[in-house]
Amino acid sequence: MNEKAIGKALKKWFDSGKIKREDLFIVTKLPNVGMNEKYVGKYLDQSLSDLQLSYVDLYLIHHPVGLAPGEDLLPRDGDGNIKVDLNTDHVAIWKALEKQVDAGRIKAIGVSNFNSSQIDRILKAARIPPANNQVELHVYLQQKKLQEWSKKTGVTLCAYAPLGSRNMSNYIKKFGATAESGSGLDPLSDPVVLHIAQTHNKTAAQVLLRHLMQLGIAVIPKSTNPDRIRQNFEVFDFELSETEMDELNGLDKGEEGRKFVGGIFKGIEHHPEYPFGNK
Repeated sequence: MNEKAIGKALKKWFDSGKIKREDLFIVTKLPNVGMNEKYVGKYLDQSLSDLQLSYVDLYLIHHPVGLAPGEDLLPRDGDGNIKVDLNTDHVAIWKALEKQVDAGRIKAIGVSNFNSSQIDRILKAARIPPANNQVELHVYLQQKKLQEWSKKTGVTLCAYAPLGSRNMSNYIKKFGATAESGSGLDPLSDPVVLHIAQTHNKTAAQVLLRHLMQLGIAVIPKSTNPDRIRQNFEVFDFELSETEMDELNGLDKGEEGRKFVGGIFKGIEHHPEYPFGNK
């Protein structure tokens, strides 16, 4: 929902000559209401138009659960439940995405919030394999089995909420949702993280990002604070020791650490492709 604003900013910088298109790696997603092969072209057209681009570097299926198509990105029934589309077909959607790669409008394709069995199904049918799986991943939810699976298959991992999404509850309120899962869990204030940060004269956020990077995981921290955005880039001038990595690996809470679960958007957990019931 920020593509128009980003598109304006991109055009400004491209027109200035200070940045070239090939200098940037731009990712966007197929929305849940577009989870049908016949809608892939429509939503990609809209994204490219809003971003004022001729192609994106990576296009992801936002979530394995398809929602009822329409203009509302989070359609709800009279009881407040999310309206799902039970006919979601990942393989058919993937084939439509492959055609967009062939047309040069997407450089690479991937998924988000998918579990390994769902991606295995795509891999069996894919001509172009998924490049990336963007998932919730942080020190309290390390998804170790998914990490191992990713190393075996070559489907790279990208961690959203790599800092534990401290302000998640405030963020999702604007969608009419509530977050009870993982409430009170804040990796940024964890004593182990803070001790390691002090040792390296770094922030807790920098330690959390460095931990995932040393595991071979891409990270996309979010901030609206310019100073913190700068700090998030300052993670290439130090390295965590093997002992420190072991300490951080030991903070994993498994599924108890997950925040972005079905209850946030009531009703999607009943969809047959809801990803967190089976790993």
